[in-house]
Amino acid sequence: MDELELKGQIIEVGLTLINTGLVEGTGGNISARLPGAQWFYITPSGMPYHEIEPDDLVKVDLQGKIIEGKRKPSIEKDLHLGIYQEREEINGVVHTHSLYSSAVAACRRNIPPFLDSIVAAFGGPIEVADYARPGSRELAENARSKLAVKNGVLLANHGAIGIGCTLAKALETAQLIEKAAKTFIFASVLGGPIPLSSAEIADELNFLAKNYGQKKLSLQQDSENR
Repeated sequence: MDELELKGQIIEVGLTLINTGLVEGTGGNISARLPGAQWFYITPSGMPYHEIEPDDLVKVDLQGKIIEGKRKPSIEKDLHLGIYQEREEINGVVHTHSLYSSAVAACRRNIPPFLDSIVAAFGGPIEVADYARPGSRELAENARSKLAVKNGVLLANHGAIGIGCTLAKALETAQLIEKAAKTFIFASVLGGPIPLSSAEIADELNFLAKNYGQKKLSLQQDSENR
């Protein structure tokens, strides 16, 4: 993939966010980089997603300096910057203002690990980062601390962030947070979800680590499966 293709992916994800209701208007923001790059592209501040062109994206280095672009970057530039500084394996960040995630974030409540999908994706609860003003360094630091080992977080009274080794994975995480928040709210109406126990979580994570995905088979396993 080259930089032009990466820009295209960012624009496509932006249209997905607006078309699926994960953001409204010019809310939220997106960034991505090529693996190993010491920079990232981020969406411009206050531009409707359907109007964003490749040249509107802003290139920022890992010291926070704008190195390419004619637009003002998202006010959450420092939030994205902190994540890339903290996690060298992360190459995509999606920040949403989706309905159900925002509702849970407004209550400043963690989403407990009551679904297998939450355990698989986050290894435990989806936590809430402490409140700070949008665009502030404090907000960036609050989110960064929660994302040191996890790939998603709620932002108190604000929204949610999904990150991933690719932009597609970051979008998938943001979508999963929204689904988990929706299910959590519905389950709360019915008396409250029952979280999985620590033992059940450990057992699931161990099982998934050994069995989930298309891992390369050993010669013996390959022979046995024929």
